[in-house]
Amino acid sequence: MSVKKITESIRSVSVWVGLQIQVWLVIEPDGITLIDTGMGFMAKPILKEIDRMNAGPLKRILLTHGHSDHVGGLKKILAAHPVPVYMHAAEIPYAEGDLAYPGKDKAMVYVEKGILQPIPTVQGRGGELAAFDSLKPYFTPGHSPGHTVYFRQADRVLLAGDLFNAKRGRLIPPRFTPDPDQALRSADILHKLNPEQLQVCHGGAVYSSPAKLDDLLEQDRQAKLVAERMKARKNKKAKQAR
Repeated sequence: MSVKKITESIRSVSVWVGLQIQVWLVIEPDGITLIDTGMGFMAKPILKEIDRMNAGPLKRILLTHGHSDHVGGLKKILAAHPVPVYMHAAEIPYAEGDLAYPGKDKAMVYVEKGILQPIPTVQGRGGELAAFDSLKPYFTPGHSPGHTVYFRQADRVLLAGDLFNAKRGRLIPPRFTPDPDQALRSADILHKLNPEQLQVCHGGAVYSSPAKLDDLLEQDRQAKLVAERMKARKNKKAKQAR
């Protein structure tokens, strides 16, 4: 288990289980906001770090999405700190087991009903998500139907869940993503916000992320172009063989 200081106001708690799983604690004027809860066994070190920070009580939990490695510690953390828990409205029926996640054969309950609240929207702003103190949510579907990232303008840090994976500071398309094209479209948030630092659950920090996104998009374009050419050649050979 590792605790890292991201900025003066942000800490991460992470573990390696074949890959990195990371959550974030953000210091706000009224206390601490937790973004994601990791796996079940991460609850104890998360609670320990909340106490160690001595920055006030846990005030709220914000979730990027409902997969088990992001909500696994929720129940134990809520037992110690019964605080509000927020998730995008589009994600809640999947997390609560009413709908099967895309790519899954059946629905599963990841979070018990009655715990999750939808992230509020700003009235008259076309569904724009309301900020939580210093953290502004942005809807980024693709990896999951209601995937959401959180931007802290004061530090220019984007806490991005599974928007991407990362390896040695490079962007990698997130694993187990049923709609990769939509995920790449959602990734345009990097151009919009131009964060100084992108933090992802699986892989840590990425700097100069908009430029690295451009590189990834070009790789994706080239791969699709090659695939189209190979398909055209295959179709041509099939016609000639008739």
